[in-house]
Amino acid sequence: MTSLKTMMAALLAGSLVATAGVAYAAPDGKSLTFDPAQMQQRLEKRVDRALTGTDATAEQKKKIADILGATFKDMKPLHDQRIENRNAMADAMQAPTIDPAKIEALRAERMKIADESSKRFTKALTDAGNVLTAQQRQAFFKNWGNRDHQHHRRG
Repeated sequence: MTSLKTMMAALLAGSLVATAGVAYAAPDGKSLTFDPAQMQQRLEKRVDRALTGTDATAEQKKKIADILGATFKDMKPLHDQRIENRNAMADAMQAPTIDPAKIEALRAERMKIADESSKRFTKALTDAGNVLTAQQRQAFFKNWGNRDHQHHRRG
């Protein structure tokens, strides 16, 4: 059962990362203007769909959407740092002379950003999970993950 929980948490975290990427990234990799109200509406709809067929209350759904909305707001600076790091790494790799120390420092910074992102997502997952009963939580993860799987198959 633990491996199922781990897998479901990974699915949600992955879909949050994908959703955050869509919310923040333009095709050229530059950051788009973030509209918190629009993101909140999208999250509320997505949470509602993920909890359809459960006995989750409107209050629970709102709390989950608020937790995820706060997470996306918190993640915006980390997303911007990832873009800056990726651009700096590209510049370093295309420089006339490769500086291994600089490249290693950029790699280490990328891992630091990834760790901070992971910690924030884990907190969001825990906070959201604590709002739901075990049955609601299982349905939420299943439905949220299924939606992402279906979306990626179409695309």
